[in-house]
Amino acid sequence: MIRRIAAIAFIFLCTTVAWMILGSTISWRTGSSNEQLQGRVASTWGTMQEQNPASACYKKTEISAVTEQDHGKTVIRHEKVEREIALPLDSSHLNVALHLDHRQKGLLWYSTYAVDFSGDYKFRNDTAEAQTVQFYLPFPAEHAAYDALAMYVNGKDLPVSTSGKGASVATTMGAGESVVLRVAYHSQGLGSWRYKLGDGIAQARDFALTMVTNFKDIDFADDTLSPTAKEQQPAGWKLTWQYSNLVSGFQIGMTMPEKLQPGPLAGQISYFAPVSLFFFFFLMFILTTLRNIELHPMNYFFLAAAFFAFHLLLAYLVDHISIHLAMVIASLVSIALVVSYLRLVVGARFAAIEAGGAQLIYLVLFSYAFFWKGFTGLSITIISIATLFVVMQATGRIRWSEKLASLPGGRP
Repeated sequence: MIRRIAAIAFIFLCTTVAWMILGSTISWRTGSSNEQLQGRVASTWGTMQEQNPASACYKKTEISAVTEQDHGKTVIRHEKVEREIALPLDSSHLNVALHLDHRQKGLLWYSTYAVDFSGDYKFRNDTAEAQTVQFYLPFPAEHAAYDALAMYVNGKDLPVSTSGKGASVATTMGAGESVVLRVAYHSQGLGSWRYKLGDGIAQARDFALTMVTNFKDIDFADDTLSPTAKEQQPAGWKLTWQYSNLVSGFQIGMTMPEKLQPGPLAGQISYFAPVSLFFFFFLMFILTTLRNIELHPMNYFFLAAAFFAFHLLLAYLVDHISIHLAMVIASLVSIALVVSYLRLVVGARFAAIEAGGAQLIYLVLFSYAFFWKGFTGLSITIISIATLFVVMQATGRIRWSEKLASLPGGRP
């Protein structure tokens, strides 16, 4: 009996080592592919976007005195210096629509999205004379595409000049005149979208930003402002940030929800597999002991191999099909291996009901617990305690010294 238990423990340890190697392989594949694929996704779809507010400025030429030394004498030279003077931004009324569209590359899903941005910025010429004003809209990301880019001043469509960092239009503003700059574009990004009120601690007067999402799992990143109003819609949320005179160093931002990652999930399931096999072996040992059924260590070896086949097949299926479909296929294959094998060793009833049921709980259900984010540990704990309770109640009246001695290989 002792040799039998020692042999089963050795098989368990060998299978555990195999699972650790498989889990490490999955983690390495996931990490190495992420380094390569994230850059490819960003290059074809776009990167994280951070929109800065539009600005308006005019150029003013001033005479500046420059002091120089000439042969030991101080010489004052006057030269013309051109400065850019910013106009005050009186209001910002913005609209953002985020459309999440996950894309899979290898073992990972990436949170790609499309964004429609539009807004009205009101600027005021606070000088006593007319000025030729340049309106500038910085791009939220350098590596991105901008479709339907438009800039209007008081409803007038002006020719737009673009550079690598932004777009601009120019017009003349009268003394004390206020104009509304309307901007709009369609673009694509990755991971998160932010609106920056300004550099450092910035002031925003008469500010309103309305964001509409097509997803309900909203997440606000660190150092961002919470919306002042939320309205749930059939497809997502309508969020509003509205302030009369805000002074803040925080931003407005939305982090896109991540889809269940097949690579990391398969790795976690593989690392946890020894616990699953331990419970299965424990239950098989109890059941066979109670029914005077002899399972040789080689039988346990093939059962362990059938468990390992589940994780091996899952690890390489998630590259090509849905994680849920991969789980179903891997589960069916592993259960079929165990049931068809124990049917020959013990019998069809024990193989289908006891062994098949135990595998369904301790392999399939344990693995699916990793899909329940935040409840994985609790789910496994409940199943473990329930198993302990059932086994303790079933074996509470058994005299183990007599039971083990009566088994083949036992000592009286």
